[in-house]
Amino acid sequence: MRRYIIAPKAAEDLTEIRAYLKREAGLRVAQSTLNKIKDAFLFLSRNPGAGHVREDLTDEPVKFWPVFSYLIVYNPTARPIEIARVIHSSRAVSAILAQDRN
Repeated sequence: MRRYIIAPKAAEDLTEIRAYLKREAGLRVAQSTLNKIKDAFLFLSRNPGAGHVREDLTDEPVKFWPVFSYLIVYNPTARPIEIARVIHSSRAVSAILAQDRN
């Protein structure tokens, strides 16, 4: 049984992160970063109470967990937990999440 599911938007995020890092920093960095992010997915599935509510970013019932400069956005109440997005913290996170609701 999978301990987490990756929403389609999060899967797109991971694809984009891999392509960007591979292009800018090389395959090794891309793979290492994605491995750390996926390790965090497993950690969160085992500890769904971890993370932070960020009312400044969204009023949705999600939590945030940082990995390097990325924010994992996940639904801790779903079973298994749902990874909704993986967004670089320098981006307009609240605008991206608001757009996802529409």
